[in-house]
Amino acid sequence: MAQTSKDTRSIDQIRADISAARSRMAASVEGLVEQVHPTAVKQRTVNDAKSFAQDEFTNLKSQVKDDDGWRTDRLVIVGGALLGVATFLLTVRAIVGRIKKSRA
Repeated sequence: MAQTSKDTRSIDQIRADISAARSRMAASVEGLVEQVHPTAVKQRTVNDAKSFAQDEFTNLKSQVKDDDGWRTDRLVIVGGALLGVATFLLTVRAIVGRIKKSRA
């Protein structure tokens, strides 16, 4: 038969243990509430977005500028791509404008 150990703590010790456990639980719950509070979630999201944007900017900057200076070959590619997008958007705008005019 298994032998059970008898608790030899006094009532005051048991109360103190219960009080300490209650304090630890309250601190844990408070920490959890702070962690999932909408303001805290928003702040973490903003910080993550800022960090991501900074990392991407640094990465982009390293693509067009290195230790030797500006990489004109990459700048020409980026400029050409931007010019192509602008031309495409202007063309679509002109087509949509003509379609709207012809329906009116």
